[in-house]
Amino acid sequence: MDTAEQMNPEAYFDSYEDLKIHELMLSDKPRQAAYQSAIVGNRNLFAGKTVLDVGAGTGILSLFCAQAGARRVYAVEASNLARLARAVVAENKFDHVIEVSECRVEEFRLPDDERVDIIVSEWMGFFLLHEGMLDSVLYARDQFLKPSGLMFPNTATIYVAPCSVPSRFDQWESLSGVSMRCFGETLRGQCAAKPEVLTVAPEHLLHEGHVMTWLDLKEVTTEELNSIESKEVLVAQTEGKLQGFCIWFDCTFPTDETGGQTKTEVILSTNPSAPETHWKQTVILLPEQACEELEVRDPVAFSLTMVRNQETNRRYDLQLTLLDAEKEEHNLPCECQMTKCILMKAHLDKMQVDG
Repeated sequence: MDTAEQMNPEAYFDSYEDLKIHELMLSDKPRQAAYQSAIVGNRNLFAGKTVLDVGAGTGILSLFCAQAGARRVYAVEASNLARLARAVVAENKFDHVIEVSECRVEEFRLPDDERVDIIVSEWMGFFLLHEGMLDSVLYARDQFLKPSGLMFPNTATIYVAPCSVPSRFDQWESLSGVSMRCFGETLRGQCAAKPEVLTVAPEHLLHEGHVMTWLDLKEVTTEELNSIESKEVLVAQTEGKLQGFCIWFDCTFPTDETGGQTKTEVILSTNPSAPETHWKQTVILLPEQACEELEVRDPVAFSLTMVRNQETNRRYDLQLTLLDAEKEEHNLPCECQMTKCILMKAHLDKMQVDG
């Protein structure tokens, strides 16, 4: 199942001039709270420091940095929204701290080739990598961040789990007393060309979530983002109908560990069990003939790849393949109910007791 929606570079930046997009992001309370807590709640990390805000948008992250005591904040925004950001900065009386530049970060230059202490950015897209803005953040890291500098956020993790999707399957069995099964089948056919952004209820996950990839934002390279692949056998932890695969992400932020007191780590999570964000979750629907009822401990074997689209690196093609759990290698010890895994687990348990 692939997504190959086209977007030229100019159209990408122009799209962010639509204030409805920013209204959506600014109204995302978990997003706002995570960044505010990570920045303003760690004043010791920002006090007297220089900060680069990549893709500053309306400038709210830059303002958080100024409120946290940053000496200088360079807010870089490629669209003409930069002009509104300047007005927002002036409205909050931080124009002596925040300098807004209307350009791409790849065209930006710091005065006297200095380097900054911190880079902040809200670059995440659907399933984390959609839109490819992370490339620009990594460019800024390599060009402008001090070796000892900090990234906000500093890690990102993509999770995948088998799930039920009743909103796309079950509700069409009887809608107001009328069978709409043929409509549901046609709708799923139209949706099969690309993953869907949906809200998945936590009880519809059939597994707690497997880590597909973990990114250290101080170390990861753009080349490593070209292709991400996971091939796994997961064991159902809840009974239900396998109708798709749910993808979500978490991001973490640095914390101030000075003074002998470690603060609670701030996590921005799009997990179905977390408060809903504008990212929601990304779901790959299965063809109806591939759906099956799962019992607890049933194995689900699959491979999932995320590969940059060849025509635009801001898009990724996602491909999911269901595999035969009988033929795939299982992680040991495996809790599934297949005979080979039951015997292997018993053998390992016996060795541990004998040892």
